[in-house]
Amino acid sequence: MVPLIELDAEALIGPMNEAAREAGEIALRYFRHGERTHANINHKTGGSPVTEADILVDHFLEKRLRQIVPDAAWLSEEIADSPARLTKPLVLIVDPIDGTRGFSNGDPQWAVSIALAHEGRPIAGVVHAPAIDETYSAARGRGARLNGEPIHVARRATLHGATLSGPQGFVASVRGAGADIVPFPKMASLAMRLVRIASGRIDAGLVGDKSYDWDIAAADLILNEAGGRLTDLDGNQPRYNCETPRHAALVAAPAAFQSELVDTARRAKGLPVR
Repeated sequence: MVPLIELDAEALIGPMNEAAREAGEIALRYFRHGERTHANINHKTGGSPVTEADILVDHFLEKRLRQIVPDAAWLSEEIADSPARLTKPLVLIVDPIDGTRGFSNGDPQWAVSIALAHEGRPIAGVVHAPAIDETYSAARGRGARLNGEPIHVARRATLHGATLSGPQGFVASVRGAGADIVPFPKMASLAMRLVRIASGRIDAGLVGDKSYDWDIAAADLILNEAGGRLTDLDGNQPRYNCETPRHAALVAAPAAFQSELVDTARRAKGLPVR
């Protein structure tokens, strides 16, 4: 147990990593590389899939993470939301399997995403991709890591020539707005898209207007600690644990050209440049 007044975000990374890896082992029982999962699949309102693996992992993490941070409220994709979380300064934000569609079809680019947010911003985060053995983590003010080694965004000063990943239509519109970018294939997991930017494997990214807290909270912190920024088209960082946990369109890039990407995305959306 970590009392709120003595909360040390960096000290939580080890236990959170361990919880994510155990959760990943549960999910891997249902995952088959290049083949359809043998887990039962249902569809939520709106058509997005949910498997029995999602549910099992979510319930495992709720039990485990509440032991690690008992003072925190809970917000996840698969467990019913409670307005009681809005009264808490601390909240655990979890996506048991980010990229369920890819997971279901045998694509290994999916992840367990865990964030701890305080007063609307993440202070500790883990994105663990079990099928490719990659674990990204960060504590606020302590830098970002991949499998224990420090990572940093691409050392690029301009959007010109950058690789850009995101929804196909959004990427095309940015390109049509005059950006000389190189489209990078969109990944099923939004968290993985963002942490790949944090590690410099992708230069920048776009996020549509259908992301939720659990999709981005952990990766947001990891990206920031690696020298990047995730903002909306007004240049504002996402706030978490709000009444509605859904976000408007977002852009992610190294701090050096975040503003350039924001302005280009605004032009692509027909908005005036700031």
